Amino acid sequence: MTISHTRLTTALALTGALVLGTPALALAAPAAPTAAAEAKQSAHAIPFTAATVTQQADGTFTLGWTAPGTRGVTVYAGTDPEDIRHRKPVARGAGSATVTVTGLAAADRWYFELVPDRGESLVVADRSLHLASAPNFRDAGGYRTTDGHWVRMGVVYRSGDLGKLTDEDLAKLRRLGIRTVFDLRTPGEQKTAPDRIPAGATAVDANVLGVPDTGAFNVTTPQAAVQAMVDAERTMVSADSARTAYHALLDSVVERDDENILFHCTAGKDRTGWASAALLTALGVPRESVEADYLASNTYRAAEIAATLAKLPPAYQAVYKPLLDVRPEYLNAGFDEVQRAFGSFDAYLKSGLGLDRRDLRDLRSQLLVG
Repeated sequence: MTISHTRLTTALALTGALVLGTPALALAAPAAPTAAAEAKQSAHAIPFTAATVTQQADGTFTLGWTAPGTRGVTVYAGTDPEDIRHRKPVARGAGSATVTVTGLAAADRWYFELVPDRGESLVVADRSLHLASAPNFRDAGGYRTTDGHWVRMGVVYRSGDLGKLTDEDLAKLRRLGIRTVFDLRTPGEQKTAPDRIPAGATAVDANVLGVPDTGAFNVTTPQAAVQAMVDAERTMVSADSARTAYHALLDSVVERDDENILFHCTAGKDRTGWASAALLTALGVPRESVEADYLASNTYRAAEIAATLAKLPPAYQAVYKPLLDVRPEYLNAGFDEVQRAFGSFDAYLKSGLGLDRRDLRDLRSQLLVG
């Protein structure tokens, strides 16, 4: 079956009408390391193999963690991830525990420092920013790498359409230090739904698809829709425009100079999803966690997807649903294309995205802790 480039771009751009409300989502727990991997960690390494934060509707927070080899963990809270004061703990627990934190005042974002009785501490937060106007707006960090480091939170963010952000949202994003916004959409999408970005932020056009606009989508079966999404994922790996866009994004993270970065497309799931997958893989995050991050768009966008499908005749719902969600086979197609076109992910980073060893070292220095 032949899929035209126009149909690929339309498949990637298709999104439903936004609806208010977004569910809380905990940090996806990375795969637990093997005993041998744990043994290699130094006594000063971060001992946590899993850590989750979920902000509840009533303003309380549920925290869970696993830290093999520790007997106790003390939790402190703060609104600046770089300056959490150890004046008064908000919770304590054993080396593996789930706790509830109450009584915190309203804030742009609460971060929690998990301080073990041995080893380095870890700062985590609810990944979602809980923006009703952009439900798939979330932190790209908070994942554990295969060698025991963690991806720093509060530095790189990912999202869908920014056109409905409120003035209050924009003020919040400015206070969170977002100073560069990468728009991965086509010029046509940008014209239809112009971005709203924080005051003082720099907008960067990074058209992944390399075409002026999207076109009509004309597949008539669910199978054809799935195939279009699979082929689109492969395009995001091999197309010159995609490689240029993702190089610019990753290079900006390398050179960010302590300024925080946001990248987005229309739904925040396909072009944005591969951007996050490439970033996390380059940092050493295991494939299971990369996939969890990718599939989380289905949870954040559940209300959007349901609202869009409800507007379609029943005969069309099954055809359009593969375009609205994300599936493991889509992400797998991207990694398969990396292998086919470049031979390995390291070769993709070097030959496809133009990142040398120094770039990768600096990228990891910017984003990894522990």
